[in-house]
Amino acid sequence: MSGPGVYGLLAEFPSADALCAAARHARANGYTRVEAYSPFAIEGLDDIVGADKGWIAPLTLLGGILGGAGTYFLQWYAAVIDYPINIGGRPLHSWPAFIPATFEITILGAAVAAVLAMLVLNGLPRLYHPLFEVEEFELASRNRFFLCLPARDPVFAPGPARDLLEELHPLLLREVPA
Repeated sequence: MSGPGVYGLLAEFPSADALCAAARHARANGYTRVEAYSPFAIEGLDDIVGADKGWIAPLTLLGGILGGAGTYFLQWYAAVIDYPINIGGRPLHSWPAFIPATFEITILGAAVAAVLAMLVLNGLPRLYHPLFEVEEFELASRNRFFLCLPARDPVFAPGPARDLLEELHPLLLREVPA
């Protein structure tokens, strides 16, 4: 029934509670890469499916630090090393004058890093995903709730996975081609 070109099994549920119950059941049976899709955010669902906190916040911090440090260094190098001008006895390394530009580029660096990290870590832009082959999956953005058990999960086996999902009485159960 399942070939080597299988992305996973997709089950459709009528409510958020049914989706959460299905995700809990799958996790209790050893599935570690459960994917849940819903038309709105469901509080606690990310904890149920085992979503990690991600790398966006640390990469945003790193982008801010690099932007600020780079800007400060650039201003310091220009004023002290490359083109020192003594105007009215002002010290060459006049750090208060460097703060506004450093602050602005710190914020810019953090924002750019956050957007790029979000795009890269989400695998975007993605023009194709195997789930798009399931016609009913478009309802995930309107009024239906889907749970996918991907074949890349270490405990995935087509027969037992299908049995596990059928126990939950989904509205729809489809094998997703890869």
